[in-house]
Amino acid sequence: MACPEEAEAQLAEIELMRSMFPSEDEFVFDQLAHAELGAYVEGTSDTPPSTRPEFSIKLKVDTSTIKETNITLSCTYPFNYPKVLPEIAVRCTELSRAQQSRLVARLTSYLRESCSGDVCALSAVEWLKDHALEYLSKSATCNASEKETAAAPTKETFTRLWIYSHHIYNKSKRKNILEWAKEMKLSGFCMPGKPGIVCVEGLHPACEAFWARVKVLTWKRIMIRHREDVPLDPAVAGSSETEKVDSLRRFAGFEEAIFDPHGNRGNHMDLGQLFQFLSDRGCGEIFQLYFGVEGR
Repeated sequence: MACPEEAEAQLAEIELMRSMFPSEDEFVFDQLAHAELGAYVEGTSDTPPSTRPEFSIKLKVDTSTIKETNITLSCTYPFNYPKVLPEIAVRCTELSRAQQSRLVARLTSYLRESCSGDVCALSAVEWLKDHALEYLSKSATCNASEKETAAAPTKETFTRLWIYSHHIYNKSKRKNILEWAKEMKLSGFCMPGKPGIVCVEGLHPACEAFWARVKVLTWKRIMIRHREDVPLDPAVAGSSETEKVDSLRRFAGFEEAIFDPHGNRGNHMDLGQLFQFLSDRGCGEIFQLYFGVEGR
């Protein structure tokens, strides 16, 4: 949980970003998290923020050889930021997923070397402006061949998707998630509340079909935070496809998982119980991926 000094640094950086990117199209932030953070820093609330601040900044890259391209930088603060780095994501339709991953890896390495212990969102923006073009230039010439040679998952692949949503409250959505997962023979769980977490695992086409249905519903924010793809081993004799898939599952069936709801609206789950739930199924490392801190 953020201490007052860390909370002050977080609030100051968000306000700086808002002043630099005044357009709502350029700068999008979680207003509830911002209000909680402001109340805590200003002393009108003794309760530390319950939601991690997050925002996204849309940048435009334009050269004589590449049409104007939008790149979105998303930043989520761990509660003890800036003592630790923020969670960074980059989205650009002109870049493949592999290119975006490499770009984020280089950016994170730069921030770790240059901004350790200090606020770094502005540094991330400036670095991205300086280096995104080289990735876009490569993309313009090699994306086609990269897509052709990439080893895309097939129906003989076991997939596990870890989905993050800003919140999951709506009863109809929760019902759909349960019914679609069972319809597609997927196992996993859905944790409603704020944030909302969904994990589905099973054959690759079924996971992709599930995600295709879920992502088009109305969400404030939803994304695949992490994915795991494991080819089914054809050399394993005497095992049917179903047996091979079942041997890789971490969850028995699909369920809605609720962990001691609390908060004014009863929409926050006990994250300690969530970590134990994941650890019991061999997925404890996912907690840090979601929340930026080690579970306990």
